[in-house]
Amino acid sequence: MGSLNVHMPDELRSYVDDRTKAGGFGTPTEYVRPLIRKDRDEAGQRLLTEQLTRGRESREAKGDVKALFRRVQAHVDRVERESKKAKPSRAKKTRRPKGDRRP
Repeated sequence: MGSLNVHMPDELRSYVDDRTKAGGFGTPTEYVRPLIRKDRDEAGQRLLTEQLTRGRESREAKGDVKALFRRVQAHVDRVERESKKAKPSRAKKTRRPKGDRRP
């Protein structure tokens, strides 16, 4: 796995630290990672919307548009179900008393 160093003003760093603690994340990296994934997913959705709009406006579309959108929606639903199955549940870590060496 690669690493990335991010330089930011103290005010932003303080915000990230506060959000990390408030969100139950162990490190700032754990807080930032889902934000980047969300941005990536939203960029993909914007691209898909742009392409569908361009296709619709091109007047070159053939076939039943409603049937196409039903197939697209079914595909999106299937991908969402599969991605939810693939994501491991994120159990909150509990701290043990100092000196506790249980596995």
